[in-house]
Amino acid sequence: MNDQTGSLKVSDKSVDLPLKKGTVGPDVLDIGKLYQDTGMFTYDPGFTSTASCESAITYIDGDKGVLLHRGYPIEQLAEHGDFLETCYVLLYGELPTAAQKADFDYRVTRHTMVHEQMARFFQGFRRDAHPMAVMVASVGALSAFYHDSTDITDPNQRMIASMRMIAKIPTLAAMAFKYNVGQPFVYPTNSLDYTSNFLKMCFAVPCDDYHVNPVLARALDRIFILHADHEQNASTSTVRLAGSSGANPFACIAAGIASLWGPAHGGANEAALKMLGEIGTVDRIPHFIARAKDKNDPFRLMGLGHRVYKNYDPRAKIMQKTSHEVLAELGINDDPLLDVAMELERIALHDDYFIEKKLYPNIDFYSGITLKAMGFPTNMFTVLFAVARTVGWIAQWREMIEDPHQKIGRPRQLYVGATKRDYVPISKRREG
Repeated sequence: MNDQTGSLKVSDKSVDLPLKKGTVGPDVLDIGKLYQDTGMFTYDPGFTSTASCESAITYIDGDKGVLLHRGYPIEQLAEHGDFLETCYVLLYGELPTAAQKADFDYRVTRHTMVHEQMARFFQGFRRDAHPMAVMVASVGALSAFYHDSTDITDPNQRMIASMRMIAKIPTLAAMAFKYNVGQPFVYPTNSLDYTSNFLKMCFAVPCDDYHVNPVLARALDRIFILHADHEQNASTSTVRLAGSSGANPFACIAAGIASLWGPAHGGANEAALKMLGEIGTVDRIPHFIARAKDKNDPFRLMGLGHRVYKNYDPRAKIMQKTSHEVLAELGINDDPLLDVAMELERIALHDDYFIEKKLYPNIDFYSGITLKAMGFPTNMFTVLFAVARTVGWIAQWREMIEDPHQKIGRPRQLYVGATKRDYVPISKRREG
């Protein structure tokens, strides 16, 4: 990375700042010494114009609709590989050889069981507890069970923690699902692949044989790939910020899950599905389109547009195809929600209002329909997102820990409160 210098004029003073260039994407001004040189901070709510770190993991070009993991296009990873291969790419930076892939799959598979006492831990929750609440608690609790992989200064322990996290999150997610629906936990099966094993842990019951549908397994595996990492989003930034304090990796991932739980982040597919259900039928779409265009109406269409993508979300194209495959496999030929989604997509791609505002369908537009058809209740949608995103969080966390320039996160603020004032004894304070 070649460093040059950029000039920033503050009042009547010109300040030279390092100009950093990445391998692709916008250049950045290094403002690390801005306060030291000028006595001023920058103000950037939501950090929309601030690069908080250097990263070699994921690149997004929202204007062109590009998503690359370690340089590999998401479309190619989803079409030709499986989720664990994407995990390997995110963690190690390259596509694995056949031997490396077999070894990686073996190590993940042999870590899928959780400590048996975790079952008793689950019994402390109410039966109607939201699965995401259970996930935040149970993932954080892993640090109480696996003390031998919490020393972040030990590369070997970091690797073990990474493998454990990728392997055990699906088991905990399936346990959260089973607990919520009142069914017994199902242990992992080492003979199954990652996603097939997860489906079995979710939907098998002791009284019947369960056979994994390969079409559904492949569809869910593709969903996991599409959600594996997405650069410095809210939950990933949360993981990095928590990790910057030296917190153990299990606590950092629990913090990421808590951030993901927000409806503006991981809950978007649930909101999109709810919206499609509210519209109900194709003939009601014009009414909701009119409401969306009305500046005085708070209603907005969910699943259209994206904070980063100002073009068609590349993941949405894959998700659309996957949705059709699942519905066809399950014999759902006339799904009113899908009919509504298809018509909304047609309008979004041709209506001048949506084109001008760049409100293209995003991945949440289709994923909710697909997961519902597979048998997952809406309160599990964000949990599935967490299962997939764990590898991204882990890769980002490891990169941060190994960065020699890493320091504890400490954002500044623009203070707008009261200035200094003296304490008044309660006997002298006036009412009102």
